[in-house]
Amino acid sequence: MKQRLAKISGATRGWLCSTAWVLCSMLPLVLHATPRTSPLTHDMAALLKEEELTGAVWATVDADVSPAITVGAAGLKHARTGQPLTAEDRVHVGSVAKTLLAAGILRLVSQGRLQLDAPVSELLPDIKFDNPWASSDPVRLRHLLDHTAGLDDAHLWQIFSTQAQPDTPLADAYSRDGGALRIRSRPGTRFSYSNTGYGLLGRIVEAVTGERYERYLDAHLLRPLEMHDSTFGFVSQQDDPRLAMGHLEESVPHAAAPMYLRPASQLTTTAEDMGKFARFLMSDGRIGGAAFIDAALLRAMGQPAGTEAAQAGLTAGYGLGLQTRDRHGVVGLCHGGSTIGYRAMLCLFPEQQRAFFLSINTDSETADYGALDKRLIEALDITAAAPSPATPANVEIANWEGFYAPVPNRFASLSWIDTTLNFAQLKQNGSALRLKPAFAPGVMLTPVGGALFRAPDRVMASHVLLKTASGTRTFSTGSQSYDRIPTVKLASLWLSLALGMLGLLHLLTAGVVRLLMRRLHVSQPVFLPNLGVLALLLTLPLFFGQSFLQLGDLTLASGALAVTTAALPLTMMAGLLLHLRRRPAGRPAFIDALAMLAVLQWTLVLTAWEILPLRLWAA
Repeated sequence: MKQRLAKISGATRGWLCSTAWVLCSMLPLVLHATPRTSPLTHDMAALLKEEELTGAVWATVDADVSPAITVGAAGLKHARTGQPLTAEDRVHVGSVAKTLLAAGILRLVSQGRLQLDAPVSELLPDIKFDNPWASSDPVRLRHLLDHTAGLDDAHLWQIFSTQAQPDTPLADAYSRDGGALRIRSRPGTRFSYSNTGYGLLGRIVEAVTGERYERYLDAHLLRPLEMHDSTFGFVSQQDDPRLAMGHLEESVPHAAAPMYLRPASQLTTTAEDMGKFARFLMSDGRIGGAAFIDAALLRAMGQPAGTEAAQAGLTAGYGLGLQTRDRHGVVGLCHGGSTIGYRAMLCLFPEQQRAFFLSINTDSETADYGALDKRLIEALDITAAAPSPATPANVEIANWEGFYAPVPNRFASLSWIDTTLNFAQLKQNGSALRLKPAFAPGVMLTPVGGALFRAPDRVMASHVLLKTASGTRTFSTGSQSYDRIPTVKLASLWLSLALGMLGLLHLLTAGVVRLLMRRLHVSQPVFLPNLGVLALLLTLPLFFGQSFLQLGDLTLASGALAVTTAALPLTMMAGLLLHLRRRPAGRPAFIDALAMLAVLQWTLVLTAWEILPLRLWAA
């Protein structure tokens, strides 16, 4: 019995040893096959959930580690299918494409095929500018790259239109609206973000190379940078299963769509490829030992040059396709982007030779995208910068007290709105300066020497006070200039708005009541004004029956809106003329007349500011 037990125990021991040896040999494979979530991935997934975003891919670049580029992903590729997003999936980047287009232009400059100071009129003879400063300050190539040409950002139809096709000639984006491109500030002096300007840069690439800009840049910029998973060409989710679906609010999927100004925001890429691009931008401009882009040009990216703000000492600003960005306690060279269903950010920290890229496949108006940027900065362990110390200003702050409006504002068609509703007030507070936007909390700006001031959440100067050559008092953030506006003018605009809104409200309410009570008669002076306001209101539901991509097209909704807004002042005039002719008695008739007069004055103001009639499409 003992011998038998010994044989069994011996066999058992042998089996156990053999099994243990096999398990030990497989342990590395098991551990490798078991997915482990990194702290960064875990945190990014948590932030996506917290901000109600669908998914994200990212790349971090750190020259001090190997490999220098690390990629990651979290969330979903498609909210409806539940398919997870991977770091290898392709994404869109919106206006981050501008940085790559700028790099393509700088490549042509490095080759001697373009010059930064070349007038655009010489490169694109068919483009006409309405430039009051043309004799001394023509629009130059550098101005387009720096967003300092003074151009409008874009027209609605250039961004939102179902008529644009992937192969629509770039010239078609400038063939409507008639007339020349209006220049609203002296070229080179003020930043004014312009998708229109970057659309012209795409045309310049085509004029110089004789090829479509997408094909040329794919072959002569992306391929040399080994960005083999990237293209400037249009890519939709229907064409490429690797492209993550874009999403709008509440994770509603929305596929990509072509647009007229595609050079400004069209690029499909991967996190790995964008990591390669970021690493190149922080290099000496060589590829394989051969010069590709002049190193001096790369170092100038993100450095504002020639603007009023830069000459006054403000280093925050935009230059050659990148912006000096002061956020989360660090200063980097960055570019953000948004397009249908996407938000993206590229940030470089050249001194530390670190960078990050992030693309989120949700375009939300309420999410805090900065929270994800901050987590990537923490992952890169970027050393926080010490805030600029408080230093007394050498300007008389009291001289700059008053109200200020954005000049030029981003969209020319919205200048009345920006002047009336997006103004800001400056007021001295001891040695500091209080900045109070119209509909946002005020902030205290700390003086940091000269005419420079720093906002509480910045580490470097964020605002500068200056006087223009014409003597206008101005303050600038480097990305927006504000001119002082007379209080009387601002008050008159507000009074006009208030009276017009009250008049509209009365006519709308009275019109509905009279209609329901069958007391609205053609013979009444207020009949046409009531009808005009009701017709305007009835056009609004038509927009809910169409895609937002049709906002710039002539549709039933946009056509009805144009007709009713054009007719509105005419109906008010007709009502007032009938009132004067018939002189109806009674308090209600008198109030009706006041309401008609209030709406009429407002519509005339809006007409003078080129708001009315509201025509969203281009002829």
